[in-house]
Amino acid sequence: MASKFPDMKNHVIVCGYGTVGAKVVDVLVESNVPFIVIDSDPKKVERVKELGYKTIEGDATLSRILKDAAIDAAKAIAMIMDNDAKNLFGVLTARDINKNIFIATRANDEFVREKLVEAGADYIVMPQKVASKEIVKELFKE
Repeated sequence: MASKFPDMKNHVIVCGYGTVGAKVVDVLVESNVPFIVIDSDPKKVERVKELGYKTIEGDATLSRILKDAAIDAAKAIAMIMDNDAKNLFGVLTARDINKNIFIATRANDEFVREKLVEAGADYIVMPQKVASKEIVKELFKE
């Protein structure tokens, strides 16, 4: 099946345009890195289109949707949906399609973090854990 963006190569696929996804997109734009956003929420997809960015409305855990985003030619994928199970399934699907892609994801639970490693994620961030450490660090700053 052909991609909806056949000219895309060495791009990043951003799965989930929530708070974290929007910030990732901002950094990609600032860094002049090509990207495609995937989100299942039509309102978010419309917002991304209004900003002039490439986007696909759909479930990023589905092979068909990832192939539409030219995953075979992508250099990295950010699985940053607001649901640990979806991120885990998305990592499994992405790794199955493209063995060499760099996969970054997020997790809210330590158990899920371990499963994401087993599934093939290259980088995992735990936002609540990072935020908690930063807050405590500030509380005890002298």
